[in-house]
Amino acid sequence: MTLNDKVKEILNDFDNVTTDKIIEILIQIQPFLKSELTQNYLHGKIQGILGIDDGAERKKLCKNLKPYLDWYTQGTYL
Repeated sequence: MTLNDKVKEILNDFDNVTTDKIIEILIQIQPFLKSELTQNYLHGKIQGILGIDDGAERKKLCKNLKPYLDWYTQGTYL
């Protein structure tokens, strides 16, 4: 399964995917971001989420990063 397939799978069933899986995929997307500043921003957001124990709060914060998943499926990184 390609990274693009995994991203689409998450987007299709976002509410039922674990935050760990979402974070794992966001980490894989991070190197494809064109700007180092954006890569660092996403890295900081991911680290912030990893520091939270409350599952509902983690999910909410992951939902805020959904545009990165959408962006990746559009293939504009190519």
